[in-house]
Amino acid sequence: MRRRTFITRLGGALAWPLAAHAQQPAVSVIGFLDGQSFDLHLMTAFRQALKDAGFVEGKNLAIYFRSANGQTDGLVTLAGDIVSRRVAVIITGGGGAAALAAYAATSTIPIVFVSGVDPVTTGLVMSLNRPGSNATGVYIFQQVLEGKRLALLHGLVPAAALIAVLLNSTNANFQTQLRGVQDAARTLGQQVSILSASTARDIDVAFATVTKSGAGALLVGSDPFFNSERDQIIALAAPYHSGDF
Repeated sequence: MRRRTFITRLGGALAWPLAAHAQQPAVSVIGFLDGQSFDLHLMTAFRQALKDAGFVEGKNLAIYFRSANGQTDGLVTLAGDIVSRRVAVIITGGGGAAALAAYAATSTIPIVFVSGVDPVTTGLVMSLNRPGSNATGVYIFQQVLEGKRLALLHGLVPAAALIAVLLNSTNANFQTQLRGVQDAARTLGQQVSILSASTARDIDVAFATVTKSGAGALLVGSDPFFNSERDQIIALAAPYHSGDF
């Protein structure tokens, strides 16, 4: 399916009525599937953007929100539930796994994703300029930026003999992120300590390790899980606001 055709159909889909009775106002039904926990600020912005476009929940819009809360094994079931609601479109966030789960659940309902995982290599779309399927969206090239972020941090704290790097080994981009950090570290002559976390407990352990190692700075990798746990990460980092671990 060509992108222009996709967008045209998506616009028409949002006008599908929930009820068939002529006397009832048309209600558009959409689904929102998130691989992590919902972000209050993003959800507020999401609803406001829909409102600006003339779609208001409880009036002419119904939204089925489903969140995996980081438990990606449950995404397939959640995606199937959304599809069963006969939604006009599915919005996905919280990583590429949610988009893939929605794509596996339907080949006809339009899917709009935001993902840091390459949608071409995962088979979500045929190409970036011509998706060729019922999915389209935004691909964030986060995985190629870890090396540049390490270089930036190195420039900010040049006296740090050791920089700790926190990555999520369950992230589909883990190996790419790891190579980017290691390559940059060699170029910069910077010693790094790679730590992995995929649960809240892992983050606690990682910070304890950073403290004991004497690292002068911590780089937190781009990852939906870390985004959802940012309050915990900020709280753990707060005692070291002076820059000394």
